Amino acid sequence: MTTPAATTGPPAQPRSRGSVDDSGVFDDAKTYYADERHIHNRAGPRTRTYSQNSLIKQMERMGLKEPYRRGSHDESTIPHSRRFLVQVEPTLQSLQSQEDTDGNMQITIEDNGPKVLSLRTAASNGHNRFDIRGTYMLSNLLQELSLAKEYGRKQIILDEARLNENPVNRLSRMIKDHFWEGLTRRIDASSIEIAARDPKDWTDDPRPRIYIPRGAPEQFEYYTKLAQDKPEIRLDVQLLPEKITPEIVRDMNAKPGLLAVDMEEVVDPETGVTTLRGRPFVVPGGRFNELYGWDSYMESLGLLVNDKVDLAKSMVLNFCFCIRHYGKILNATRSYYLCRSQPPFLTDMALRVYDKIKHEPGALEFLRVAILAAIKEYHSVWMAEPRLDPVTGLSRYRPEGRGIPPETEAGHFVHILEPYFQKRGMTFDEFAHAYNHGDIEEPELDNYFMHDRAVRESGHDTTYRFEGVCADLATIDLNSLLFKYETDIARTIRNVFHDKLVIPEEYCVGNLVPGQVEASAIWDRRSKRRKLAIDKYLWNEKEGMYFDYNTAKREQCTYVSATTFWALWAGVSSPKQAAAMVTKALPKLEAVGGLLSGNEESRGEIGLERPNRQWDYPYGWAPQQMLAWTGLYRYSFTEEAERLAYKWLFMITKAFVDFNGVVVEKYDVTRPIDPHRVDAEYGNQGLDFKGVAREGFGWVNASYIYGLQIVNAHMRRALGTLTPYETFVKALEDNRNKALAELV
Repeated sequence: MTTPAATTGPPAQPRSRGSVDDSGVFDDAKTYYADERHIHNRAGPRTRTYSQNSLIKQMERMGLKEPYRRGSHDESTIPHSRRFLVQVEPTLQSLQSQEDTDGNMQITIEDNGPKVLSLRTAASNGHNRFDIRGTYMLSNLLQELSLAKEYGRKQIILDEARLNENPVNRLSRMIKDHFWEGLTRRIDASSIEIAARDPKDWTDDPRPRIYIPRGAPEQFEYYTKLAQDKPEIRLDVQLLPEKITPEIVRDMNAKPGLLAVDMEEVVDPETGVTTLRGRPFVVPGGRFNELYGWDSYMESLGLLVNDKVDLAKSMVLNFCFCIRHYGKILNATRSYYLCRSQPPFLTDMALRVYDKIKHEPGALEFLRVAILAAIKEYHSVWMAEPRLDPVTGLSRYRPEGRGIPPETEAGHFVHILEPYFQKRGMTFDEFAHAYNHGDIEEPELDNYFMHDRAVRESGHDTTYRFEGVCADLATIDLNSLLFKYETDIARTIRNVFHDKLVIPEEYCVGNLVPGQVEASAIWDRRSKRRKLAIDKYLWNEKEGMYFDYNTAKREQCTYVSATTFWALWAGVSSPKQAAAMVTKALPKLEAVGGLLSGNEESRGEIGLERPNRQWDYPYGWAPQQMLAWTGLYRYSFTEEAERLAYKWLFMITKAFVDFNGVVVEKYDVTRPIDPHRVDAEYGNQGLDFKGVAREGFGWVNASYIYGLQIVNAHMRRALGTLTPYETFVKALEDNRNKALAELV
């Protein structure tokens, strides 16, 4: 049986030698700082294992010499590396007072300290000292001391190798061992207080609240009992109405809450009683503390590389629950997102997970449920009014809704609403309430917020590409994703389910009837029709790239966007179109740090009256990078994929080294020094930490892990030495020319 392939991606790179150390130098912080070496103050070098010691003693008794053992380069550096005897709190205080000159609990290239601190060596029992020099080692020392303090250590034996660790290895290790764990949530009794916390809550009483769908009575019973057993957490358990309308969602905004996701039955090991446990998921980070739509797909790309398959699988099952009970994969699992979806990636996500688990029991059922859920979402969300444009047959981001999106930061819409509430002699709050409840009619505002909701559903909030037009646009990104749905579903039905997939009643929408058998042929026809429409309305032969199409004005747009490369990811482009994009579109969108979201000309002039938007030039985002790399790789533009990946990874690594381990939501890909500094709209997520970063940011974490699978081994080594791309290429050319000269 042939397995349907997910989007073609690069082969996994072999793990570099020395990246994982048998002696525990690079253990995760929990393991490292729980080690007995800190408890017993064992300052000397690590001892041999029991079996080795026994053998040496026997040889000594027999008068034999220990045989010479040849070690590799990797082995020679680690067992005998320098170690320090460190008093945690005094050293931390000394380090901060001397090196953290701006007092932000981070040591960066912007601090003006002497950039040197002496530590006592462990081998001398603290008698001798050794200097720790430079921003990178000192910031790593700050991070390690912060972690040691967190684990209750007063004194530690610290390996120098943790301070001068290859930055690529260190960041990769932090992501795998710390960041994913810091971003993982589970909704049940163990963590409802944390999971229900919403930094965006605008009410006077932001208590934990959860909404349960009618089709999950077992969850309503579970959470009701939890609220009764733990009155101190003040959990408010609400049952959602059978039918969700924009008016109901608007009225729920007075009591915003978390939406229930999937749970599984487990047996409590202590009591032997069967109970429910929430399926875990990864949140983006920062102010985003819930399950998000396309963020989760991007995160799964990194999770799968890091062998966290169960977590990625769990997120797919949570999405299937959302489609079954809420009708769609939501923008995110909060009550105020019930009418809004996000870019659809479920089929590719499910197929990538299936490829990892296909030999396990239940794998086929997992894939069946995921494909059925995707079919339901395809018909009920993307191929139905109001998102479907019946003239072109293409789809748009066009969610339903009433009034002002409540989740934005305070004052976000004041400049838009000011003329309206001033002319009526009302305050902002008075006008907002009256407008939201239909007491005031403002057709212009209705149109504005229709497009604003569409922008938020697109995931690209915000950009001048979509300003005032988004709900009318058949975008290349959305229609590429739906083409991918159609081809994935066709291939899966044909190759896995023997060209017959029965539709159960709970997945029936539109014209589907219970027991109906879906074959691959109809999905093949749908993908061919969509490709024809994409070529007709979205492809621009002269410019060599795809553009959005305005279904209201019946004309093609002109904004140059990195989403043109989504067509490569989905496989909708012909080889000729792919080559044209590499020749014509790529030069317009490539910058020092990778791909721009859009080019400067398309964005236009900015100023006080027309401020910058975060999804415009000069910013770059992880999803655009990963989809472009994969798409270029799919069409055999390997060199271009590697180059773009290298630039993005170098930028992240350089900021990580220079700015105390920072990993943020987005980057200014035109700034070589401090690309994490973003002043557009919402600023940046991932900056606000003390001592050591705990989460990074979900899809950037994933892009780093995934990108290291794209670049070759030479590139990975060059990244570890912070070699800029131009320098790396020149070195390769010099070596090539030297080799050619020697041949002559």
